[in-house]
Amino acid sequence: MNLQTEDIQLIPYDEKYKEIIDAFILPSEQIQFTAKPSDLLEKAKKDTTRNVVVILANHTPVGIFALQSGTRVAEYTDNPNALLLVAFSINYEKQGKGYAKKGLALLHDFVASYFPNKNEIVLAVNEKNITAQKLYLKVGFEDRGQRRMGPIGRQLVLYLSLEK
Repeated sequence: MNLQTEDIQLIPYDEKYKEIIDAFILPSEQIQFTAKPSDLLEKAKKDTTRNVVVILANHTPVGIFALQSGTRVAEYTDNPNALLLVAFSINYEKQGKGYAKKGLALLHDFVASYFPNKNEIVLAVNEKNITAQKLYLKVGFEDRGQRRMGPIGRQLVLYLSLEK
């Protein structure tokens, strides 16, 4: 099942997109805050708790992230029915077109279809990554004041309730 709004879709990762995703470019100021898409795919091969999701625009990959389940989620929330959103990125040449916002707006329906027992998404964003913070808050993530130390500094922990 593909879920879409306008020309944007969220779909589970398929190997047929690997070559395009491996060619994604992210500038160094963004790479410091997220995983390279090719690294995400490699980690997901070895870690079945990382469910890779592709953002398509007109049937072409423009973004990628993972919804992680398992024990790592407990580092961010006490909710046993939460998923952890990690490694969100949009290919640099496709940025500024609204794909991130439109893709994240599809999370409710995507999770309802593929993870019907989950009722929350949690993520951590570096406090210096203001652009990402604004995006996540704009699409409905909530800052409840929780902070944690990440690999390159303090992070805000943000929550998106999926309750109907």
